[in-house]
Amino acid sequence: MSRPYCVALTGGLACGKSSVAAVFARLGAAVIDTDAIARELTGPQGAALPAIIAAFGPGCLNAAGALDRAAMRARVFQDAQARRRIEAILHPLIRARVGEQLATVQAPYAVLVVPLLVEAWADYRPLVDRVLVVDCEEAEQIRRVMERDGIDADLARRMLAAQASRAQRLALADDVIDNRGDPRALPRQVEALHSRYLELAAVANTLPRAG
Repeated sequence: MSRPYCVALTGGLACGKSSVAAVFARLGAAVIDTDAIARELTGPQGAALPAIIAAFGPGCLNAAGALDRAAMRARVFQDAQARRRIEAILHPLIRARVGEQLATVQAPYAVLVVPLLVEAWADYRPLVDRVLVVDCEEAEQIRRVMERDGIDADLARRMLAAQASRAQRLALADDVIDNRGDPRALPRQVEALHSRYLELAAVANTLPRAG
């Protein structure tokens, strides 16, 4: 199955991945977001729900019949075994959907948003030509996620500790967007990378790509 030139976009908790992805989409890249796929799989009638209910019981659903994401998040960041169980259910389904969506891309290149790229690198490496990391300091991540999700500092720190380290992400990066300062600087950084990716894709897309 052929695929387009693909840039994996990753970053730590609350580093600004969604903001960066939105700019790429506005510029014409095809954005595939694994978090969006996960929400689809765990929404009402989602394909992952039967296995999740079998593993965790019907109490893991909310009143709408979808996965209670807030409750599950609190649970898995207190219980590593629970986190591994739900990841074992979701990750293969997400990876399969990613492959399906990449096969339909018509844009010059794709941006694949994978928050846990370091942890799942063996699965995604065959699909990826380049890695872009959105970076900020850990103290800023904690402040942002507490504000965004309305959680306390203890849970924010556990969530951060469950991910690959900042150093591990940066070691995997071909490109880095610095999101430590003024968010108005993000579009300029993305626009420069978009121009570069168009050039790289123009060369790569002249050849068949496995995926």
